[in-house]
Amino acid sequence: MTGPVRPLRRGVATAVLLAVLAGCDSAGGRPAVGPTVRAEAGKGAGGGAGRSPRGDPGLPPVVDHVPTRDKVVFLTYDDGAERDPRFIDLVRRRRLPVSIFLTDSVVGPGYGHFARLRSVGASLQNHTLDHPALRGLPYAGQRAEICGQQRKLRARFGIRPHLFRPPHGTYDTTTLRAAGDCGITAVVLWRVTLEGDGTLTYTRGAHRLTPGDIISVPAGGTPALTLEERTTRLLRELAERGLRVGRLEDHVRRP
Repeated sequence: MTGPVRPLRRGVATAVLLAVLAGCDSAGGRPAVGPTVRAEAGKGAGGGAGRSPRGDPGLPPVVDHVPTRDKVVFLTYDDGAERDPRFIDLVRRRRLPVSIFLTDSVVGPGYGHFARLRSVGASLQNHTLDHPALRGLPYAGQRAEICGQQRKLRARFGIRPHLFRPPHGTYDTTTLRAAGDCGITAVVLWRVTLEGDGTLTYTRGAHRLTPGDIISVPAGGTPALTLEERTTRLLRELAERGLRVGRLEDHVRRP
């Protein structure tokens, strides 16, 4: 026999209400007004299923999935270590609205490659200066990593990113405060990972692609397939499922 139903704690009830309102798209399949906000403490070393502490409206929301009626998923690439010239051709030819989260110490002298990617439609966003695990670091150190990369990207490209991905998917409330103070309006994690051999893994929920999924393509190691090959294989799977690649920045919008 089930026990008595207990009322939701105030913070959880608020977050649930926000998530319901975010999912209420206007007619015509337009993007949802805001991203999903879940009410638990941040976690996920490498897992990416982090959550926004208490759904605090004063902090940037944390998203790994976007509520939308559009049959789209979002392709995001990390670090900047892989510089496959054929990937540039693929983005240009397929007009892929990919989002690339850059780490300055990883990109090094390779910013020209990403200037070419930006010229064919890629969006460049913030992934810190040096790729440390931020959770537990003092505010000053976290702010230096995030704001420092904001300044680098502005100097290199004349842009001010509004999306941020914490290295390894780890963060805490201090990370969110620092990110907000650096002009970040959303912290982007992921529900799906495109692995080096082209397979997909999932941090939570259904083990299949669903509309609104944020897909991470991590760098590092020695992948069995090139960046262009992995992406091409994924695009075939998306087509089989009736999905296409959407522009994340159009769905997780500036306030």
